[in-house]
Amino acid sequence: MTVQGRGITQDDIELVQRLIEANPSQNRTRLSRELCVLWNWRAANGQVKDMACRTLLLKLEQRGHITLPARQSPSGWGCRKLSIPCVPHKTEPIACALSALAPVYVELVEDPGLLGLFKGLLSQYHYLGFNGTVGENMKYMVFDRERNPLACLLFGSAAWKNAPRDDFIGWDAATREANLQFLTNNMRFLILPWVRVPHLASHILGRGARRISGDWMEKYGHPIYLLETFVERDCFRGICYQAANWILVGQSKGRSRNDRHATLKVPVKHIYLYPLTERFREALNQRVGEQRGRQMEGK
Repeated sequence: MTVQGRGITQDDIELVQRLIEANPSQNRTRLSRELCVLWNWRAANGQVKDMACRTLLLKLEQRGHITLPARQSPSGWGCRKLSIPCVPHKTEPIACALSALAPVYVELVEDPGLLGLFKGLLSQYHYLGFNGTVGENMKYMVFDRERNPLACLLFGSAAWKNAPRDDFIGWDAATREANLQFLTNNMRFLILPWVRVPHLASHILGRGARRISGDWMEKYGHPIYLLETFVERDCFRGICYQAANWILVGQSKGRSRNDRHATLKVPVKHIYLYPLTERFREALNQRVGEQRGRQMEGK
């Protein structure tokens, strides 16, 4: 069977069971990392795919194949909104033309101090809050010329299945599983509530789209060919995505990405996509081996 994009055999399941039985006090994080090493399950940049392995283990347990060790600390995945202390920041109203803020800086969040500000702003001002990140992700902070914070952008793992998106690309299940890593989801986009600047949101989306594939290549060793995002239909109109030339391809069915049994009801969302290259369909329908060969040729 295929779980989390990886073929799993009965021998693999027996290996997991032996590891659990041999190390009953070992936590789930240690177990997933040890499995990644044994399976040589790594991302393009050489890092073990720890979070993907943890999700795989959970799915195997849900299907009755294994019994995982008890959690040693409460999981934060079920929390909709975490309370994160916010770094002090200016909140004076900013209401002007976009040209009055120039140059606008879109900065990759790498410094610990900037990361604290990023997390705190999303936690305090975004309606979904901030639950942390899982897997490959990219964080950006936006400032005006006086270093006043304007906005936050967070990109993370693309949705595992999405019929309108997959039809737009031309994916079957096997090709999607092989190439999903070349997509990323704009999970959070926050213009700070005291900022009222026409065209700022679409300007930021454009700036982010122009640099994200290069940033992803540098951090994770592979490019991004397509961006996706979900906009709650009953709350937002998606005007900034439309202004930035994102493509509306359909809407969700009102299910969560973690809803394995079709029982969780969530708001219906419009699905927007943004290709980063004219030949994105060709790139996203290639085999992974061909993708990596093209990357190495370009280095």
